[in-house]
Amino acid sequence: SSMKRDIKPNDEAERFLKLKDSYGFTAFKWRVGSENGRDIDEWPGRTEEVVEIVSKKLGPDVDKLVDANSGFSPKKAIEVGKMLEDNGISHFEEPCRYWKLEETKQVRDSLQLDVTGGEQDWDLIVWQKMIEINAVDILQPDIMYMGGINRTLKVVKMAENAGIPITPHSANLSLVTICTMHLLKAINNPGKYLEFRRTHIPHRYILMAERIWIEDDEGVRYMKNRNPYHSAVIEPNSVDLKEFTWIKLSSTNVDHLHGI
Repeated sequence: SSMKRDIKPNDEAERFLKLKDSYGFTAFKWRVGSENGRDIDEWPGRTEEVVEIVSKKLGPDVDKLVDANSGFSPKKAIEVGKMLEDNGISHFEEPCRYWKLEETKQVRDSLQLDVTGGEQDWDLIVWQKMIEINAVDILQPDIMYMGGINRTLKVVKMAENAGIPITPHSANLSLVTICTMHLLKAINNPGKYLEFRRTHIPHRYILMAERIWIEDDEGVRYMKNRNPYHSAVIEPNSVDLKEFTWIKLSSTNVDHLHGI
């Protein structure tokens, strides 16, 4: 999963090809539009260019996914979605303003590819509505944004009852990656992918006593570490609790947060 929008399309394609050749990855996701862009591209023509160039260079044997980060109106998202379909892209993530579920539903109802979303959401009432109106084809809860495994499993169960797969958002290379591996192995409706961030984040490696890496198991590439059950060991010297400011929430503060 590439997090970059300031990269030139040819450079993005070359990064992906190196990963494909080095590690055997068979799926890649990149960015289109501009985050909350209101139909304004990162620069004029970038979306069309990056879709065409990256798709062509990756070829037909690689799964291709894109993320718009709430970048488009429904009309523009449908236009972009049809272009994605023409270029063999199967996953269109967060095409419209994520808090406007009806906008995303318009896009889903107009396209054949999978329209996905949910990474920003935590309220179970919103998840229920998302499912009830068929706003997306695939749900993408983030375990950390959700507040942990227990609440995420509630969303998973709602999705399972509706026949909807779960492809969690896990774009931050951290404990969310470990937790998402656990989740995908434990549920009945996992999606096709475990999201793994491409962009290097040195400070997150400092937290881990042992790194996560890619390992080949009978031709399958996946992430694991030396500890059993995909566990993680935190480097004890990496965090100084004295540096943190702790805030005690009163019941009034919590009520206010729930109302946001």
